[in-house]
Amino acid sequence: MSAAPPVLELKGITKRFPGIVANDSISLKLNKGEIHALLGENGAGKSTLMNIVFGLYQPDEGSIDINGQPVLIDNPNKAIDLGIGMVHQHFKLVEPFTVTENIILGMEPRKGINLDYKTASAKIKALSEQYGLKVNPNAKIHDISVGMQQRVEILKTLYRGADILIFDEPTAVLTPQEISELMEIMRRLVAEGKSIILITHKLKEIMQISDVVTIIRRGKVIDTVKTSESSPHELAEKMVGRSVSFKVDKKPAEPKEAVLQVNNISAKNKDGVPVLDGLSLTLRAGEILGVAGVDGNGQSELIEALTGLRKIDSGSIKVLSQEISNLPPRKVIESGVSHIPEDRHKHGLVLDFSMKENMVLETYYKEPYNRKGFLDYDAIGKQAKRLIEHFDVRTPSMDTLARSLSGGNQQKAIIAREIDKNPDLLIAAQPTRGLDVGAIEFVQRQLIAQRDQGKAVLLISFELDEIMNVSDRIVVIYEGRIVGEVYPESTNDQELGLMMAGSTAGGKAHE
Repeated sequence: MSAAPPVLELKGITKRFPGIVANDSISLKLNKGEIHALLGENGAGKSTLMNIVFGLYQPDEGSIDINGQPVLIDNPNKAIDLGIGMVHQHFKLVEPFTVTENIILGMEPRKGINLDYKTASAKIKALSEQYGLKVNPNAKIHDISVGMQQRVEILKTLYRGADILIFDEPTAVLTPQEISELMEIMRRLVAEGKSIILITHKLKEIMQISDVVTIIRRGKVIDTVKTSESSPHELAEKMVGRSVSFKVDKKPAEPKEAVLQVNNISAKNKDGVPVLDGLSLTLRAGEILGVAGVDGNGQSELIEALTGLRKIDSGSIKVLSQEISNLPPRKVIESGVSHIPEDRHKHGLVLDFSMKENMVLETYYKEPYNRKGFLDYDAIGKQAKRLIEHFDVRTPSMDTLARSLSGGNQQKAIIAREIDKNPDLLIAAQPTRGLDVGAIEFVQRQLIAQRDQGKAVLLISFELDEIMNVSDRIVVIYEGRIVGEVYPESTNDQELGLMMAGSTAGGKAHE
């Protein structure tokens, strides 16, 4: 009896964009009931490849087979008809709608001319129970956690009949507990006969969950290996083409005077709900203070308050004893604050500006870049060239638009610009979100180098490994206030995870 064909086979897929070959003759086989991880650096071509499978792009060369039959996938509806579902990194959900309304959107079941909400809701509940998703079909999206929203995305693909599920960086915004639960869900899916492609750069997760790994580097397949026959170090080396250190080398911190003093600050959102609730923290020169917490507990609002993007109602924020609360952003920057924003596209870069223009976004009005009201493009070009070379930003030229760089290179450009201002306080918000091991290693080294030069570094990250590895001291934020302080050498993921869910250090629930 001949073996069953792969449920999905890519043969020699090539995709070119102007000036770059994103996928260079990539072949890959996904077998039934298998979790196949796709590993690669930022800009290696992983997402491009999966967007081809999902019908968002067309390949320039190559073909796709499903269950041994050639198929043409020229739009996402065709992919869905063929049983392919994609759980995107950025969820595509309508916030005020219920879970059921989101799942049936675009394929609403009818009873005569009326919407048959009840039947849909019952089907969703049954699917949720079958795969252990524990989703309430009637909950509104804006009332449920990020982890739950992701389960809604998974349910959406199952409701549409997907047998092949593509997960694009699924753990980027989850807590350690939610990541464990997601792994369980993936195991349930393959046990029920589904097949999964997992796009990720997190080696720990690949080792835990996948059966097979295909490594892509600069658009080409480097190798396909059985996970059980490989190791994180071997995979990392194949992915970036050199050996990578997972442990951050740093000497003990030597904290000096207080640089940032946040005292009892409070702020409300536009609906009058408190988002910062009497939050206090102190950060000294020569230390990295990590802020751990589940997304949505006031991290973004804290960053906005510190950088002049949000007014606070009460309390005080001082940098080197100078009050900066409610100052405009430019004044905050001029008082010695640099900021690596959590959303590099929204707050870090002007995507349709060139790289050289992005390098002077906060200093363009000063000499030497500005002479008597006119921009001096020679001076701007020199500065950009220096930063791009020093921080190894890979860009075709200084005149390339920021939007055409990979995420990792966009992030390097922002870090170059912010560190070059020689700040007293460096605020790094999710600085390695969506980056691969090589780029993460680079970013974390830069943060430690700033600390070693006597700067105060505030690190806000959802990545517990990063918080544990890079911070000298850790505070946990929960519902807009700091609920505990610990040191990385004397805590662990479990204790931090409990505090992030609202228990204080020592295990008591936080009132």
